[in-house]
Amino acid sequence: MHYLQGKAEHVRPGELLSLLQDLYGDRLRLVNGHQVSAGRIGQYEFNNTYQYVIAREETHLQWLAEAIVDLGGSVPAEAAPEPSVGSEHDIIARDLEGERAFVERWRARVATLTNVRHRKMLELVLGESLEHARFFEEAVAGHKDLLGRSCTGAGQRGTVLATRWIE
Repeated sequence: MHYLQGKAEHVRPGELLSLLQDLYGDRLRLVNGHQVSAGRIGQYEFNNTYQYVIAREETHLQWLAEAIVDLGGSVPAEAAPEPSVGSEHDIIARDLEGERAFVERWRARVATLTNVRHRKMLELVLGESLEHARFFEEAVAGHKDLLGRSCTGAGQRGTVLATRWIE
């Protein structure tokens, strides 16, 4: 094992920090976009899937932020999301392509990391991103039982409100 570790290219802490910050910023743009998209998706099962995806992505951001701070860096500032236009189908299709592109941008870079802790964390983020892409792919195909089947037909009528109210 020591022989292999000696032959591996080492990513210096500054390079690792930069990679994590870049990935964080890229992930943040996706999360912000998904939040905007969720406000435009009224179909109950699709919106529920967006809520699930956003919750997982926020967890990814938390992991990345903690890793960045542990390396002595600062978490990138939040960027304003782009407006989400088009039909529900068009919005979901764009989010599908965005998720796939995210994985493709980062897969090779993550594979080169020698820091096992960070590589495994990022592999998990990419794996879950592929799962999110699968959800979006199923939604584009019109499948509504993305997170499981409703046993009583609950949620099969009506739509989700685009905004929430505060009492």
